[in-house]
Amino acid sequence: MTRRYSPGRVLAWLVLLAFLALTIVPFYWMIRTAITPAADIYTDSTSIVPAHPTMINFWRVLGLVDARTARAAGGSGAQINFVRYTLNSIVYSALIAGVQTFCCAMAGYAFARLRFPGRDLVFGIIIAALMVPPIFTLLPNFTLVKSLGAIDTFFGMVAPSLLMTPFAVFFLRQFFLSIPREVEEAAIIDGAGRWGVFWRVVAPMSRGPLITIALTTAVWAWKDFLWPLLVGRGEQTRVLTVALGVFNQQSPNTQPDWTGLMAASTLSVLPVLALLLFLGKRLVQSLNFTGIK
Repeated sequence: MTRRYSPGRVLAWLVLLAFLALTIVPFYWMIRTAITPAADIYTDSTSIVPAHPTMINFWRVLGLVDARTARAAGGSGAQINFVRYTLNSIVYSALIAGVQTFCCAMAGYAFARLRFPGRDLVFGIIIAALMVPPIFTLLPNFTLVKSLGAIDTFFGMVAPSLLMTPFAVFFLRQFFLSIPREVEEAAIIDGAGRWGVFWRVVAPMSRGPLITIALTTAVWAWKDFLWPLLVGRGEQTRVLTVALGVFNQQSPNTQPDWTGLMAASTLSVLPVLALLLFLGKRLVQSLNFTGIK
């Protein structure tokens, strides 16, 4: 049986391919620049593949070559303690994603199933917080963290985003409302309390949405720049995105070290890509298990 291709189907595929190209081309150009010698960055800018590909930009960013070799390769001799800053970013992202997902799941379940005075009013206030731009809360959060003496600490970095976000509470509440009450009532009949129902019944059935929230939160925290720049000033708390900015500032004033910056950016994408590949498969399996379409 041959599949018939209507003009609408062909147009839809063309639009999808166009959006796919818009997504992939920047990543490809980042990798292409990373493996291009600094001397060829402007003379060999039109070819799809660099004429003289090299890995020296990665080696000098990681500090695997001496300063003289790095300068000869077109760099400024600046290096990134990639392992240290990657671990800082992992701790920062994991704390926010893990604790926030757990707290938002409990809040979403409370708003979906529990009855208490002012529930709808509190939920409405949380939803209204979605309309507040994050930049408006930047200064109050910084003043609060500074008054607590938490500047240049992981606690100060994660404190404003640790417990909840309005979208995550709303998203999980809507999913919990779709779970049949009969499942929870059966667990209660078997002797489970509210915590047992949530932890042993609702949470396993909600693995797909929970993984979705955890994944999106981790990616958001990984690429966060402004707040870690303000609070995590020292080497012990500096995350990878801030380290890339510092590396760029250490470049010569004549021109940015594009090849080194793109090599560092490529390395910074790898942990997130590994997370997406690992949790992406788990996410699809969980959605199939829960029956979400």
